Amino acid sequence: MPRKLIKRYMPDPHKVREHRHLRLFGRLLHDPNLWHLNRRSVVGAVSVGLFMAWVPVPFQMLLAAAAAIPLRVNLPIAVGLVWITNPLTMPPLFYFAYKVGAWMLGDPIQHVDFELSASWLSDELAVIWRPFLTGCFVMGVLSAGAGNMAVRLLWRLHILRYLRQRRERRAEARQEDPAS
Repeated sequence: MPRKLIKRYMPDPHKVREHRHLRLFGRLLHDPNLWHLNRRSVVGAVSVGLFMAWVPVPFQMLLAAAAAIPLRVNLPIAVGLVWITNPLTMPPLFYFAYKVGAWMLGDPIQHVDFELSASWLSDELAVIWRPFLTGCFVMGVLSAGAGNMAVRLLWRLHILRYLRQRRERRAEARQEDPAS
């Protein structure tokens, strides 16, 4: 992967360590492996971030950080990817997850009239929780797997392109300097 491009958009590790929500991890954030940009670290971070994006709870960023630290994968990438499910994208993505779960379990899709209240949440969630959580889990696993394979493939293609360009530069240099 273009390491320089990724590095350009990465937050400063010192700022992340001082973030008020991440301070609870304390000295664990000082592990240099959480900030490395190598293939293993980035691939793992993409998998963690995409899986945690499908976990239907608030503070997904904390869950991603809590998973990235023991797995020793890139923390900013894992935490940043949970924002795929943000307040704008969450309703359609989670509805899709519900439909996937209902299809997998063979349940009929329930028509749900949304209302922002505690009683609605407890009443409706009691009806749809199984297909919803099943769909979220399945979509999390599929997203993490697809992201893992895509990053591995892109990383590999980038390396092959770099090696080809290096061979071409060396061949040009040999043609220009026939004494070597």
